[in-house]
Parts: sequence; C-alpha cells; structure tokens
Amino acid sequence: MQQADWPAVSEIYVEGIETGVATFEPSPPRFWEEWIERRVSNSVLVSETNQTVTGWVALSPVTSRCVYAGVAEVSIYVAKSQRGKGVGRALMSALVVRSEELGFWTLQSQMFADNRATVDLHLSHGFRQVGLREKIGKMTYGPYAGQWRDTLFFERRSVVVGI
Repeated sequence: MQQADWPAVSEIYVEGIETGVATFEPSPPRFWEEWIERRVSNSVLVSETNQTVTGWVALSPVTSRCVYAGVAEVSIYVAKSQRGKGVGRALMSALVVRSEELGFWTLQSQMFADNRATVDLHLSHGFRQVGLREKIGKMTYGPYAGQWRDTLFFERRSVVVGI
C-alpha cells in the first residue's frame, strides 16, 4: 500500500463500517499518518483491478510486550462492489505469506458472529475459533446503535514460524 491509496482504503473502510457488522469503530481516522502508525510496518496490502483499489488487509500489533512480538491482529476489508469475487481470499492468502515473512507465528482476529463472510474467510485460511467475547462492546452507530455486541475470537498458528 502507498500513501496515495489512502482515499480508496478509507472509503472501503467506510463501506465496511456502514454494514454494522465489521467493526466497533464509527469512522476511519481522518489522516493516513494516524492510520498507518497503528499498523505493522510492511504488512498493509491492497488488491487492485484496473488500477482501482478493491480491498485491503493489514496487521496491527496486539501489545508492545516483547514476548508477543510474533502475534498480530488482522483487519480485512473488501469494496462493496467486489464482495463475493475472491478479493478477500486473495488478500488473506497474501497476508498469511507476508505475516510469516515478517516473523509472525500467530494471527488473531475478532469479528461479529453475524458477519458470516468474514467467519468463513478466516476458517478457510486455517484460523480456528478460540473464544466468544460476550457483550464486549456497545455499538455507538448504525443499525446496532445502543446494543451490546458479542465477538468471536479467532487465531491462526503458523506452521512455518515459531514451531
């Protein structure tokens, strides 16, 4: 991903937010610098069709504690017009490879249980559900505003790194 991709990445993020089943965040950060500083260096990937960004995936550190240096959280978003066309599969596959190149042994992801496409995508890439976080957060916007939401907690252990 390049800084020039930020407007498209931000718009795809907004499309995900508008579904009400992608994130607790009510909006993306306003500026590229604010967003990218919270991501693992060299882990943000985009997919493109005809030079148009169609989706993005990124890793974020789960903590600053050194013992967890090989553990990262996954974020993945696909443009509304591209959902169901294999963009998510391609991005997740590329991210798994990149994460191992960067030395990550565990990938984590949280998602709302009613986001079946995301649940299925993770399962198809070697993630397994390791938990249910009940009423972990209260939605502040959208169709679920005011409701406490549960999230599923998934992880993927590398078969290459940290074995």
